[in-house]
Amino acid sequence: MKIVTVIGARPQFVKASVVSAAVRGAGHKEILINTGQHYDDNMAKVFFDEMSIPKPDYNLGVGSGSHATQTAASLIGIEEILIKEKPDCLIVYGDTNATIAGALAASKLHIKIAHIEAGLRSYNRMMPEEINRIVTDVLSDLRFVPTQVAVDNLKREGIVDGVHVVGDVMVDALMKYTRIAETKSQILGQLQLIKNQFVLLTIHRPSNADSTLRLQEILAAVSEADIQVVFPVHPRSRQQVQDLLGGVKGPVKLIEPVGYLDMMMLEKYAHTVVTDSGGVQKEAYLHKTPCLTVRSETEWVETVKDAWNILVGNNLDKIPEYLKSFPTPNNWEAHYGSGDAAQRILEILEN
Repeated sequence: MKIVTVIGARPQFVKASVVSAAVRGAGHKEILINTGQHYDDNMAKVFFDEMSIPKPDYNLGVGSGSHATQTAASLIGIEEILIKEKPDCLIVYGDTNATIAGALAASKLHIKIAHIEAGLRSYNRMMPEEINRIVTDVLSDLRFVPTQVAVDNLKREGIVDGVHVVGDVMVDALMKYTRIAETKSQILGQLQLIKNQFVLLTIHRPSNADSTLRLQEILAAVSEADIQVVFPVHPRSRQQVQDLLGGVKGPVKLIEPVGYLDMMMLEKYAHTVVTDSGGVQKEAYLHKTPCLTVRSETEWVETVKDAWNILVGNNLDKIPEYLKSFPTPNNWEAHYGSGDAAQRILEILEN
């Protein structure tokens, strides 16, 4: 079987690391396309190096830009490659512009589409990721979903065929690489961090990162609890954050974006994670680390149901209170599988 896989952003690099290993380990031919949506070395190259992800066969170099610019450039590049390679199947992940571009290109060339992490919904169409998810799920032939909630989401939209509950490939990756990170990562020592005595902050969504006032309020809220805050700053926000730090009282340490191994250690040993990232919310849950999400909704509803994740939305004044005394979570369940999602996906692709 010949498979073309499209990736372009950090979370997709992580997911592809385990699925590509399964596909290639079974003797199938995989052609890897990196659209280059994340292009900074700390946002991309380090992931390929740390996780032994195969070198992409094609790099589109899309870079930053508007959603239309990124999607259009990816669509043109992917279509040309699909015509040349003539694969049996295209794999796309998640909800980025690379995802929807790959799905659009393959659908019009009548190539089977497999969507990994299908069926997620935040029910907020102001988020471009939500549009990407919906369109990709409609176009896909195989929809690999992580949970029953995702099945139910698709059913409400009239999609019942080609839906397979396989668990979440992020669990596969986390189980594999956390063990490696425990011995290889030096991030806690380098930053002089004490386990469970720091807050990990990640902010990148335009609704938070592009508003100076909003970003200033978030920084002020997390610093008010008087606990060390570590903030790996997204390249697009770096200068703005540095300009705002002068008005922040508490101990906020800005660092460059980190690789997956270092991120695993920061998430695992943080006192609390404060984020607007879907992936980081879920990873915090998998590490059993309390999380405050700076959004009003989430696609990972299980994390909220079990009370490991609190949606603070516009109630930023609640952040210091929660950082000082996080409500006791209800319980913890293996909602996202047991670490065999990649193998289950492979078996379905082969049938």
